[in-house]
Amino acid sequence: METIIISDTNDLQQAAEILRQGGLVASPTETVYGLCANALNEDAVKNIYKAKGRPSDNPLIVHIADLSMLQPLVTEVSPIAKTLMERFWPGPMTLVFKASSLVPKVVTGGLDTVAVRFPSDPTITNLIRTSGLPLAAPSANTSGKPSPTNFSRVYEDLNGKIDCIIQGGDSQFGVESTVIDTTGEIATILRPGGITFEMLEEALGKVMMDPALGHKLKEGEVPKAPGMKYTHYAPNAKVILVRGEQDKVIEKINELVKTQQALGQKVGVMATDETLSYFKADTVYSVGTENDPRTIAAQLFEVLRKYDDAKMDIVYSLAFKTTGIGQAIMNRLEKSAGYHFIDV
Repeated sequence: METIIISDTNDLQQAAEILRQGGLVASPTETVYGLCANALNEDAVKNIYKAKGRPSDNPLIVHIADLSMLQPLVTEVSPIAKTLMERFWPGPMTLVFKASSLVPKVVTGGLDTVAVRFPSDPTITNLIRTSGLPLAAPSANTSGKPSPTNFSRVYEDLNGKIDCIIQGGDSQFGVESTVIDTTGEIATILRPGGITFEMLEEALGKVMMDPALGHKLKEGEVPKAPGMKYTHYAPNAKVILVRGEQDKVIEKINELVKTQQALGQKVGVMATDETLSYFKADTVYSVGTENDPRTIAAQLFEVLRKYDDAKMDIVYSLAFKTTGIGQAIMNRLEKSAGYHFIDV
């Protein structure tokens, strides 16, 4: 398959027509690049799973560009959902509703709920409006790898596997949307993201974290949202998180680097601007500044991919504070490490 590259994000007629014909189009969004298909076309959605190599019980998010597009997809909109929509849409927030019969089960991962997002990025909203379709759109990468936050990573993973890639700039947030279940009495976070626990608590008063967030789902457990069940965001290198007081963490990581290098391993370290100079390894990258965790979120996936570019065998990473967007950062890092920690 020859993949068409569209660099004019204002002229999306060709991409919209590809979607109407049942094809696949990768588009920038404010979170990460998404791989789009007509959410109401079962065959088109199946091709998303095929292109990504994604397990079919992993639900997809449906993207809309107008509130009028929501009504046919869901059976009800709770007061909780209405409050959140008024406060945070358009933006990096996905809400889970009871699905209408219009939504194919291949989109919902077999569940009776559907996840819906109204993005703020002008390219994907223009694509939705031009095509006239709600778009199912997981991250535009090979399943399991770090999500792509720029065009070159989408091209690296999906060129020749999909019909079209829209070439935009770098993603603003760098981590996927916050996913919130609005079908119960209390809003429940299924995946942390750019809309933080603190922001949701301020809007609603009471918010819960899904208990499954702290561990990998076991066989037989059904994921309620994308990314809950399978290894995600992982480079080829083995990622290990080191937690504790910063001075002791730095000392421990340098000790581990020496040990692994003596065994012939190529070792990387994920540092911050503040700690970069303290580490000695084959490859040391800063993921951002501790003074602004948003910089860490924005660069996290790209830095994880750089360790593969450098052909590292093992990557040791600092752990980060879990307040604000730090919760989303640590959620992604824990998954990329397969919940492998060293405490010091």
